[in-house]
Amino acid sequence: MIDKTKLKDYVESLLADTDCFLTDLTVSPDNDIVVEIDSCGMIDIDFCSALSRRIEEAFPREEEDYTLEVGSAGLTSPFKVRRQWEKNIGNDIEVLTAGGKKLTGVLTEVKDDAFILETERKVKHEGMKRPVTERLQMEIPFADVRRAVYDLKF
Repeated sequence: MIDKTKLKDYVESLLADTDCFLTDLTVSPDNDIVVEIDSCGMIDIDFCSALSRRIEEAFPREEEDYTLEVGSAGLTSPFKVRRQWEKNIGNDIEVLTAGGKKLTGVLTEVKDDAFILETERKVKHEGMKRPVTERLQMEIPFADVRRAVYDLKF
């Protein structure tokens, strides 16, 4: 079986001088390898192909057979690493908490163990005819997040 730690270290070394970063790497018991990368910019198929070729050169199939898939994290992929959170500062995100509550808002800050989500809510104050929109900033610990994704709006 392919050494996952060795493979991960190698992929991270290949990405070190780029704006890309590793978000996930899996190696199944059948040696099916999936490498998922992300970037603050664009990732094209040529970059993924080149990365795949470099991996195949360093881990020859003659020594150990495997399948390899290299791709980018899509817009709807959940955040898996801190750099995905950081690259989405200022963007709308959708968060599903460990308690099952769905929150949407703008990611405004990423701290060591939490993030700040700015949301809006309508509040009707006494004596007013219509509700007003209030902005609310919530600090949410990463430990309380089941899933977070970029909130794609059309």
